[in-house]
Amino acid sequence: INDLSVSQVGQNFTFVLTDIESKQRFGFCRLSSGAHSCYCILSYLPWFEVFYKLLNILADYTIKGQESQWRELLESLHTLPIPDPGVPVHLSVHSYFTVPDTRELPSIPENRNLTEYFVAVDVNNMLHLYASMLYERRILICCSKLSTLTACVHGSAAMMYPMYWQHVYIPVLPQHLIDYCCAPMPYLIGVHSSLMEKVRGMALDDVVVLNVDTNTLETPFDDLQSLPNDVVSSLKNRLKKVSTTTGDGVARAFLKTQAALFGCYRNALQIQPGEPITFSEEVFVTHRSSAMRQFLQNAIQLQLFKQFIDGRLDLLNAGEGFSDVFEDEINMGEYAGSDKNYHQWLFTVKKGGGAIFNTVRTKANPAMKTVYKFPEFFGACILQGDGNVRCSIGIKGPNVCQENIPHTGTPPPPACTIDTRQEASMASCCLCQILTLTSA
Repeated sequence: INDLSVSQVGQNFTFVLTDIESKQRFGFCRLSSGAHSCYCILSYLPWFEVFYKLLNILADYTIKGQESQWRELLESLHTLPIPDPGVPVHLSVHSYFTVPDTRELPSIPENRNLTEYFVAVDVNNMLHLYASMLYERRILICCSKLSTLTACVHGSAAMMYPMYWQHVYIPVLPQHLIDYCCAPMPYLIGVHSSLMEKVRGMALDDVVVLNVDTNTLETPFDDLQSLPNDVVSSLKNRLKKVSTTTGDGVARAFLKTQAALFGCYRNALQIQPGEPITFSEEVFVTHRSSAMRQFLQNAIQLQLFKQFIDGRLDLLNAGEGFSDVFEDEINMGEYAGSDKNYHQWLFTVKKGGGAIFNTVRTKANPAMKTVYKFPEFFGACILQGDGNVRCSIGIKGPNVCQENIPHTGTPPPPACTIDTRQEASMASCCLCQILTLTSA
């Protein structure tokens, strides 16, 4: 790092690298005010608050010229195995964190993404965006502040739980990838406001645009009106009730809506002795009200729903149950209906008759599956935006490799491309992966 005279005021944001198997790696960044470089930690772990905190500590060490503490912190991360959720971790005298439990609902103000999203976007626009995501539209979110931009992208996507966005996902779009905005498939893309003039000049058809700065949403669709009225009214009322409170109320309001829309999937489970458990789309749709049937008829074609059903069938056919908050919500009885087939499965498993099957009987494309991979390594980077980016990859042991990575465009937003084909060899020879990116 050549310039130590940067401001302590900075903003945190995140980019995402997606490999050919649709596995996401997060790039957690800190950009100081007036700086020409930014710190970045690469990890498959979605620990936003943890890595943002560590980035701020690293920036503080750099400003104060405390290189020994800087290296001590990185070396501690380098050798750290992944602890269990809730375990306190002390990396140095001033550096500690508690391992987050990603199975819990995000809460305000602890979860930065949801907090910034809920503060920046009003309830009506959140509802419209939620509906657009349920219909898997092409969605652009624009903002002039990188931290708020990526927080809104991640925050809105998190409200789809227990489902996950299955298509193009770019929390902050690099300038040289601006043509992605013309992609014919569904996408969720964050665009810095400095690029929006160019984006507006492109051939954008049927695109939903949320401007966070002005808190306005443009959509050519009636997606919100297409959702069942009672479900939308309940969600709107819940969000208004929790608008001035802290905790997981916002996330739970969306969870209840997801349960109201999709919780009856258990009734469509088909169980035959000696056969893999399957899912009947016909049963799923026909056993609901007319308003709900119209929505569900479209929902069964969505990749996010097909992926959800795939995951549930995998667990059921492996003889495993469910213990996540979505199933807990369904178990409260408001959405479950009879759940006869699911409880039949539970009874069978308890008696020891749960056979293990590998067959999955849905139409979802395996290539569309989004999987969060949690290997025990991460990366730390320094990214400078004045030309090429030099990447030094330090590996546990004597091996060190370096490569030059082309970096086009000027901030905002800083971005880089990393060849993920190296991951397999790195993971096999080391516990942690440390990267340092500097300009050539």
